[in-house]
Amino acid sequence: MMGTVQPADVAVVILNWNGQHHLETYLPSVLKHTPADTRVWVVDNGSTDDSVAWLRANHSPRVQLVELDQNFGFAAGYNEGLKHIDAEVYVLLNSDVRMDGPWVEPVLAAMDEHGWDVASPLLVQDVRPSMCEHAGAAGGWMDKDGYPFCLGRLFESVEPVDVWLAQNREVFWASGACFFIRKEAWLHAKGFDGSLFAHMEEIDLCWRLKNEGKRVGCVGTVRVRHLGGGTLQTTSPFKTYLNFRNNLVVMLKNRDGFWPAFMFRRMTLDGIAAWKMLAGGQWRQFLAVGQAHGAFYLRLASTLRKRRKLRRSPTRNPNMKGWWRKSVIVAYFLQGHARARDLKLPGVH
Repeated sequence: MMGTVQPADVAVVILNWNGQHHLETYLPSVLKHTPADTRVWVVDNGSTDDSVAWLRANHSPRVQLVELDQNFGFAAGYNEGLKHIDAEVYVLLNSDVRMDGPWVEPVLAAMDEHGWDVASPLLVQDVRPSMCEHAGAAGGWMDKDGYPFCLGRLFESVEPVDVWLAQNREVFWASGACFFIRKEAWLHAKGFDGSLFAHMEEIDLCWRLKNEGKRVGCVGTVRVRHLGGGTLQTTSPFKTYLNFRNNLVVMLKNRDGFWPAFMFRRMTLDGIAAWKMLAGGQWRQFLAVGQAHGAFYLRLASTLRKRRKLRRSPTRNPNMKGWWRKSVIVAYFLQGHARARDLKLPGVH
């Protein structure tokens, strides 16, 4: 059993890039509901707005600063920032997350109770806190084609929070919006894959850790409110590009099996999705998918090298809890299942 972690052993780390408006709106609630002995850090990713000056004027010394000299992106930004911060548990927190009550202590307690290396609370919408939020909801799963989905959210269908969702469960991945990770696990995995820049870096990290036998959980008894889309809006072609490119990279790095077969199937499904976008008049999104596939091909050799290195790990011991051996595409678009609870997921009751 893992040792008990106290709030004083935790560092809450917010990555900021030109996000003064989010810090002004959301940081006060974080400070109000975070234990006084838990350190709060802001890693500034080379901002050009007045974020740093505002933090110094309004929240020093309660909030400590790490100033990076450029925008490293989300993934590498955290990698660089955490080199300057020591704690037994890191909480990587988006700047657009609002707290309504105690959150650090109950998540730590659940991690200790279940032996989880990574965890996130249940994410609800900031504007409609009775509804699950897209980027994590009540815990992340993965289907056989590498499509991530959540309890409480399948594609664009989100559910209201109820007793079934508000449970503590082991899952496949935890939301990067409020991401608790033990220092030992972070160091073991060598942090995020900085080459992803942003989007799906937390899923990649969780998948790598799961392949090492680590455990990931969602603390459904704790809710935090997330605005979502604070940096890139959901309609952004760049966000589409990052999601499709990174999803392919993450799957090839981490999925077991004969990779040419599962990658061909997945890229065919991507192609169908792209043509559907074009038919709906979303030509910029259509082009973004094509660009993502082109970028994936350019990274194919380097990604295969990463895949081989990960598979040769002497501590490899895959933990498949949260992996679904069926297709969420088929379940949602062909069979009409809009709720994860209707998928008969193994071990989920």
